[in-house]
Amino acid sequence: MQDDATAISPWRRSRERFFADRGGVCAGVFVVLVFVLCLSAPLIAPYGFEVQDLDAGPAGPSWAHWFGTDVLGRDVLSRLLYGGQVSLKVGIIATLVSCVIGIAYGMTAGWIGAWGDSFMMRAVDVLYALPFTLFVILLTVIFGQDMWLIYVAIGAISWLTMARIIRSMTRDLRRQPFVEAAVCMGQSVPQIMWRHLLPNLLGTIIVYATLTIPGVMLLEAFISFLGLGVRPPETSWGLMIKEGADVMGDYPWLLIFPGVVFSGTLFALNSFGDALRDAFDPKK
Repeated sequence: MQDDATAISPWRRSRERFFADRGGVCAGVFVVLVFVLCLSAPLIAPYGFEVQDLDAGPAGPSWAHWFGTDVLGRDVLSRLLYGGQVSLKVGIIATLVSCVIGIAYGMTAGWIGAWGDSFMMRAVDVLYALPFTLFVILLTVIFGQDMWLIYVAIGAISWLTMARIIRSMTRDLRRQPFVEAAVCMGQSVPQIMWRHLLPNLLGTIIVYATLTIPGVMLLEAFISFLGLGVRPPETSWGLMIKEGADVMGDYPWLLIFPGVVFSGTLFALNSFGDALRDAFDPKK
């Protein structure tokens, strides 16, 4: 008879390890809170992100405007909430694109093995050497500042690490008895990948997807900081940081509040991803 330790499922064990990490749980709660607040912007934002009050001009925090107003008299808190929608959308959509490409590429390379695997991974090494930020900037210059293009472009250059991880795990799983049994039963390669490999890769995919989100958000912020991302009057956290940096000497709150919110969200996402990685680590 198995004892209680061996009877616990891997998912339950991972869940228990995660909730034992107070830092990771707090980070997860913070991330969820930021998501909920940004998604609820149309309901809770005191003003529209484009509403201007030129007579008010730039003013510091007050009861009417908790985070102050910018040089055009727009409420900073409202713009933070609406800008968070764009930044988080970039993070999620670009991460989904990178996951789809990375999982498909990595599983294919890990399954075929031999020279095909070697060729595909050398291609990944070559792509790693390219200046990805310059690639995204060139796309926005050539095709225009379309947000969906930015989502796809960022996601299309963020899949390399995922591909390497999935390829390595696929090679290990391919030698497992349950995969060999599926091959002997005549199941097709797509069936084996979908029914047997992907469920065993799901934990790793979730972890590295969580760690990818802050990376792509930071890249979008950098592009917006260069003026090649979101076009006014729409906004994102990166664009707000750029606008605040331009006038930080006179109106420091325009940089402080977006910078603190953006940095705090990135820190929480990284801490949450680290906690998930530790929870799903089979060696612990």
